[in-house]
Amino acid sequence: MSGAMVPMRLGDLLAARGKVTGDQIRDALLAQNSGGGRLGATLVALGLLTERELAEALSEQSGLDLIDLAREEIDRDIAMLLPESDALRLVALPIRSDGQRIDVAVADPYAADLQPNLIELLGKPVRLHVAASPDILDSISALYVRSGDMDDVLKVFETRAQSRKRTADGAGVTVVDENAPIVRVINLILEQAMRERASDVHIEPQEDSVRIRVRTDGALHQIMTLPDGMGAPLMSRIKVMANLNIVERRRPQDGNFTVEVLGKDVDVRVATSPTVFGEMAVLRLLDKSRSFFELSRLGMSPETEARYQELIRMPFGLVVCAGPTGAGKTTTLYATLAAVNGDHLKVSTIEDPVEYVIPGISQIQIHEQSGLTFATGLRAILRQDPDTVLVGEIRDVETARIAVQAALTGHFVMSSLHATDASAALHRFLDMGIEPYLLASSLTGVVGQRLLRRNCPRCSVSYTPPVAEVAFLERVLGHTLEGTFTRGEGCNLCRNTGYFERVGVYEVLAVTDEIRELMVRHATQSEVRDLAQQQGMRTLARQAVELALEGATTLSEVLRTVAVV
Repeated sequence: MSGAMVPMRLGDLLAARGKVTGDQIRDALLAQNSGGGRLGATLVALGLLTERELAEALSEQSGLDLIDLAREEIDRDIAMLLPESDALRLVALPIRSDGQRIDVAVADPYAADLQPNLIELLGKPVRLHVAASPDILDSISALYVRSGDMDDVLKVFETRAQSRKRTADGAGVTVVDENAPIVRVINLILEQAMRERASDVHIEPQEDSVRIRVRTDGALHQIMTLPDGMGAPLMSRIKVMANLNIVERRRPQDGNFTVEVLGKDVDVRVATSPTVFGEMAVLRLLDKSRSFFELSRLGMSPETEARYQELIRMPFGLVVCAGPTGAGKTTTLYATLAAVNGDHLKVSTIEDPVEYVIPGISQIQIHEQSGLTFATGLRAILRQDPDTVLVGEIRDVETARIAVQAALTGHFVMSSLHATDASAALHRFLDMGIEPYLLASSLTGVVGQRLLRRNCPRCSVSYTPPVAEVAFLERVLGHTLEGTFTRGEGCNLCRNTGYFERVGVYEVLAVTDEIRELMVRHATQSEVRDLAQQQGMRTLARQAVELALEGATTLSEVLRTVAVV
């Protein structure tokens, strides 16, 4: 930054790159003159530039490297050298050191006295890198979690517990006030879960403790252990938040609540159940700020996406997403809704829960206690002149029958079903009692899907898979294996699992006249699958193996996730 070359002014650079116009820069300068602040921050505040675009421009202007903190291995000990208050004030984060100098991620390398301040605070020379401001602040929030927080809460809890008189059988109702330590415990659990991108939190009483686990990228891992005495107050607090009966401990209960965690609104679905050591709970976390995917971003292969697009462009019929829990069915359905929605159509949904609100669509939340089920809600929707209907899940024969009838009467219906793959979904309907001729006349297609853990981008290396896995691959592909494989060795980014985030695999079974004939004569699942493959369906197993060949995942993950036939 001290070289002889004078850097291009930020506004000129942004205009030259086509990020903003001259008029927009003038507007930003006027706003800057009246309100103060930096030009880049003003452009972001006016919505004329994203934080990422600003970081890219500052990197180019300063000649400093642009880094993505989500992909960086941050040395926590080095980060802690800079006090949290100074990190927030400077919007800077030390990330590593080579012993001679410290690498620091900064949002604005031109901030006044930034480098001298960092050198003074860290006691060593520094090398600056540019990162987006929100990424730095998120990393600060995650790294500067006060390790003493939970210890302090536990100490207060134990002190209060000792001062309370315990009942002999422990069957009394636990009342939790808003200032109780248990409230802070819930907050800490939810904060940690959100930092780890968890989809679920499992609160499980053990014989002498309470185990807290979270599910990230489809796999569970433990994040903390609480004293046994915290089990009952913890459950009481969760029940109060979810508006459940805190006295009822012998029956499962379901509820939900919305809470702000790390600045984000999160919908939490609660399911409780009694165990021999007390009540357990599973909290499903739905980040309301997360946008739903477009079809093109789901990860379907071009051929598979083209087949699916043909199905959803039909004016009527039933399209079903099939897979186990956690396979991404809801994401596919929401992406499909966004693709088919338009001002010329009436689109209605019946869901449990309504995970994301989509503009222009009438969405209904079921409420079984008041009698609003999938079946009753679907009947009501069909009386309101819909063109397209989404049924969140087909759980019973009544809902299945209404969905089939709706498809037969000129509506386009989408839903999800628990089944191992696309061909198995056909037999699920038949097992429910739907007549084969009705199903054959209404069903237009089935999408079978899975989510596989993706190899960590930071620690992936080439490896030779076990002989048994290679033999499996050759059997699936029908030819000798040629190529290399990749797996993650484990690092801080992936919590030493070797995997980071997930990738989808999909198979699309289009119900042709030949498939309908097989359905009517009760053909076996393998017969349906074989014919579908002959007609162009690429199976889950084949596409999953191809992902492994591309280095996106491992053969062991394919074996773990996808049924290979």
